[in-house]
Amino acid sequence: MSKYVIGMDYGSDSVRALLVNVETGEEISSSVYHYERWDKGMYCDPANNQFRQHPLDYLAGLETTIKAVLAAAPAVAENVIGISVDTTGSTPVAVNKEGTPLSLTPGFEENPNAMFILWKDHTGIKEAEEINTLARTWGGEDFTKFSGGIYSSEWFWAKILRTIRVDKKVREAAFSWVEHCDWISAVLTGNTNPLTMKRSRCAAGHKAMWHASWGGLPAEEFLTKLDPLLIGLRERLYTNTDTAEVKVGNLTEEWASKLGLSTDVAVSGGAFDCHMGAVGGQIEPYYSSFAVRFPA
Repeated sequence: MSKYVIGMDYGSDSVRALLVNVETGEEISSSVYHYERWDKGMYCDPANNQFRQHPLDYLAGLETTIKAVLAAAPAVAENVIGISVDTTGSTPVAVNKEGTPLSLTPGFEENPNAMFILWKDHTGIKEAEEINTLARTWGGEDFTKFSGGIYSSEWFWAKILRTIRVDKKVREAAFSWVEHCDWISAVLTGNTNPLTMKRSRCAAGHKAMWHASWGGLPAEEFLTKLDPLLIGLRERLYTNTDTAEVKVGNLTEEWASKLGLSTDVAVSGGAFDCHMGAVGGQIEPYYSSFAVRFPA
């Protein structure tokens, strides 16, 4: 029997699921779910560059689209072997010690600062500029050098710093922060503990200034100079990261039951949509293709 995989693509307005035959590449079925709250303009303030999304929309889209692609090919479900997720980014969220987004906990349900901060949220413009200035002047490593040399307000640290500066309740309740692409994979596999969940190298390297050469995330000294409010956060984030082909785990019994799949289904690490688009387009590293064409 042929084997199949499901790809999940979380975009700005909707999430899409695609069911594919792994042996032939044939696209069997697809489905789209438009975020209900986003469609209503909830939690967004365009005039002030604020764009937030509620995790309930992400969860509803996850279940709805996967069920739809399987319903279109009912004989396929028992032969699905994997699920992979990509999302927009940087789209982080404040979480508690269990890895639950604060907007899914009492008292924060309607607080935009407790929701996922969408990639195109630019409320952290001032914070991004502070990061850029400090990276060039503090006398240590320039932590922006592997991410284009200019830190953006669309990225991880600028969004976190802006949020904890303007919202004391979120600052005090947030144990850690998690990217959207990491959270979906963690939910599906049951390990949402922010200290042990697998973190995307794609997300970390591009948006959070992670690099192995300096031991992971930017140094505590750098973050402390940026703002004392960041003291201690680094150790509640992560040191290690994984690339997208690394298996996060298997579907939990709860999600397998919801989706009509087996707990044998593997879930791979998450990544960002633009990067996975390159993989889908069969784009290869330049040096690799060059070496094949012109071997030494």
